[in-house]
Amino acid sequence: MQIPRLTMVTLGVADLSIATRFYSAVFATPPNTTYDGVTFFELPGAWISLYPLENLAKDISSEIPITRGGFSGITLAHNAGSKADVIAIVKRAKAAGARVMKEPQETFWGGYSGYFADIDGYYWEVAWGPMFQFTENGDMWFKVDE
Repeated sequence: MQIPRLTMVTLGVADLSIATRFYSAVFATPPNTTYDGVTFFELPGAWISLYPLENLAKDISSEIPITRGGFSGITLAHNAGSKADVIAIVKRAKAAGARVMKEPQETFWGGYSGYFADIDGYYWEVAWGPMFQFTENGDMWFKVDE
């Protein structure tokens, strides 16, 4: 069986209500809090879920130690439709309480991007690239040279 797409990313958070407010502001999208103890953001392409870190670790295995800190080697990303969108989203994240790690700027690969860390220390890149195009429902594709 082929896995055709990533459908959900779950972030283990220190405080579910604070993280829910933060991401509501950053995504400018109302959360789905239908189920007690977990929050879902139903985004095009893949959902983001927020779940208490301790509960997430226990769900995987009682043997997993809960440690956070430093750079894990993983970033989350949002590819925007323009440079102005990159700037606006990073500003919105900062206003919601994110720490801007790298102000939006030109990149070595021909795009424009910036980074922020959310309130639980997850790193996000917000980027625009001339090689990206988007469908009406928000799916991203590489532009085809004509």
